Amino acid sequence: MFAAYLRSMQHFAIFLSNTFNKQFFIQQLLDKKAKGVFSVFNNSNALLFSSYTVQEYLLEEDIHGYSGIEATRTQSLRSMSSGEQKKILLHHLLLQKPGLLILDNVFDNLDIAAQATFKEELRIAATHTDIIQLTHRQRDILDFIERKLTADTSGELIPLQQQNNNEVTVDELPVPAPLHVYSLTSPELVRFTDVNVSYDGRQVLQQINWTINAGEFWQLKGPNGSGKTTLLTMITGDNVKGYGQQLYIFGRKKGTGESVWDIKSKIGYLTPAMTDLFATRHTLLQMIVSGFTDQIGLYSIPSDMQLRCAYEWVQMLQLQHKAHLPFSKLTQGEQRLALVVRAMVKHPPLLVLDEPLMGLDDHNTARVIRLINKLAAETTTAVLYVSHQAEQGLQPQKVFELVKTENGSIGKLTVQ
Repeated sequence: MFAAYLRSMQHFAIFLSNTFNKQFFIQQLLDKKAKGVFSVFNNSNALLFSSYTVQEYLLEEDIHGYSGIEATRTQSLRSMSSGEQKKILLHHLLLQKPGLLILDNVFDNLDIAAQATFKEELRIAATHTDIIQLTHRQRDILDFIERKLTADTSGELIPLQQQNNNEVTVDELPVPAPLHVYSLTSPELVRFTDVNVSYDGRQVLQQINWTINAGEFWQLKGPNGSGKTTLLTMITGDNVKGYGQQLYIFGRKKGTGESVWDIKSKIGYLTPAMTDLFATRHTLLQMIVSGFTDQIGLYSIPSDMQLRCAYEWVQMLQLQHKAHLPFSKLTQGEQRLALVVRAMVKHPPLLVLDEPLMGLDDHNTARVIRLINKLAAETTTAVLYVSHQAEQGLQPQKVFELVKTENGSIGKLTVQ
């Protein structure tokens, strides 16, 4: 009865879980070998919208100098922000008038305005194109899609029931004590004073004034292409645009003899892309220990104190039963919790979390948010959370928002 009902409809939303083999499902659709209710799409020309599709066009551009997307003839795809790349890709795919459009986490890395634009474009496309949306977040399900599915424990698709994630079990053990206390000349960690940045004559940032002090909990937000990545790379010492400006990192003006490694030693950093850097051989415990030296892997023998401390962090996450499992065998939510802890294990003066919730489902999002709030509340580390939008339950004290203008983005400070 339920299957017969679905066959008469055109659009599906699939709420992703650990039991659903997303890659296999997508490949079946692209190869026109879908099973069950999805076999109705085997006569359709299917196109995939995903981060992997973006990477394919980027590779094409690197090899041949042109991505194959008409809109990138005047500006390279690689020079665009991730959100701008996705806008270009969606337009390119829709111009090809596919019979079926597969959307893989379409709203990841998109600001609020871009999400609204995408939703309207997809609403129009849905009048002539079948859509299958794959998403980790129930809030992202397109409102015109009525057929919502998820996978049961065996991986079979069943109707999605609204989930309640108010109860999130996270261990209440305290944050492990630091093994090392950093000597800082001032509680002022980062200061931008009238900082301007331009690339090839195009103004990106205009007179940025922003100070991050020890122990503060900040969110950095702004639309795609507003300059968030530029600001981050100036803080981490990776951007030469900081030279010759009133930019102070951990008490020293940029360009006065500090080394990039001196800066990085005082920063803990996380981006979801780091997940792919850890080889199968790295266990959860080894991965966390590597945070003491900021290495991908263990190239020196850790001390007994470091091992004990890392294990305390594992216990705090309630993952001690998986301490010696390969990192790659953990669930996506467990991997993200572990990456946060790895960035924090040395208790750096500054913890930078760049889109730490990207790709997580609602339940694991709540778990990571609770961990971030805990770190901000129980330690002296300043937390810089970077994301396009606010998340329910996240408790930053201050927000620094980049607002686009014709002459580059300006900064707007808000106290929560």
